[in-house]
Amino acid sequence: MSSSSQPQFRYTQTPSKVLHLRNLPWECIEEELVELCKPFGKIVNTKCNVGANRNQAFVEFADLNQAISMVSYYASSSEPAQVRGKTVYIQYSNRHEIVNNKSPGDVPGNVLLVTIEGVEAGDVSIDVIHLVFSAFGFVHKIATFEKAAGFQALIQFTDAETASSARNALDGRSIPRYLLPEHVGSCHLRISYSAHTDLNIKFQSHRSRDYTNPYLPVNPTAIEGVMQPTIGPDGKKKELESNVLLASIENMQYAVTVDVLNTVFSAFGTVQKVAIFEKNGGTQALIQYPDITTAAVAKESLEGHCIYDGGYCLQ
Repeated sequence: MSSSSQPQFRYTQTPSKVLHLRNLPWECIEEELVELCKPFGKIVNTKCNVGANRNQAFVEFADLNQAISMVSYYASSSEPAQVRGKTVYIQYSNRHEIVNNKSPGDVPGNVLLVTIEGVEAGDVSIDVIHLVFSAFGFVHKIATFEKAAGFQALIQFTDAETASSARNALDGRSIPRYLLPEHVGSCHLRISYSAHTDLNIKFQSHRSRDYTNPYLPVNPTAIEGVMQPTIGPDGKKKELESNVLLASIENMQYAVTVDVLNTVFSAFGTVQKVAIFEKNGGTQALIQYPDITTAAVAKESLEGHCIYDGGYCLQ
């Protein structure tokens, strides 16, 4: 909890729908602010990396009561608001709306802010975004999130020149129709420059990727297609079919690598992704196919069988 010399709240201020957040991690990204604040209401604007140390921010709620709700919650909670393990100090701002004095697109940089109009989150996968933007150069990182403006993505390139080429070519254009789900009519790209220079990606997931770090941990609950079991008519858990298989590797006497799993599972169809991670003291892997049918055939064929002597593959 905060000390008396650094109060987490100031009670004498007039409530405002704009909150001032202090002691944030350096270069805190907008997605992290949204994650912290969205349980309390609709966020209509943010302003990150304010102050000499770039560790302050402003968050504007749609309604005054939503801002009051957040302040009240953390004022009475035994646990402080936190971002990346740092205690965040919250107070009402003396402003009643966030005014962005300059357009995000005024200063060219190596990170693009892309608003994908006409779609909901999940309609455009991070792999499609990567495919579209990597045509202009190596994409280092991608982070996707939802905001009042819609479904958005931050895309990090090597340099401002590469980002500028992608922006000039794609701003106002549409993602090719064949890359979109059938129910999506069209989706337009609105692109500006972001003030960020290096995105902080903690996990590889369906919401964020770091293409420069193959050893970054995978968040298994955030990979496309992973679903939780439901209760069937008989009252027992019923496993939902998915195009992603969860494999547990037991009795490992030899190394099992991504390449090994790719070879084994490719016998039944195209393997799109393989991710290995440690959980509960054991080794597990996620294997993604393009469709449920291929995954089902692989599961039926491989469950309980050996990869090689000493290594068993159980899905």
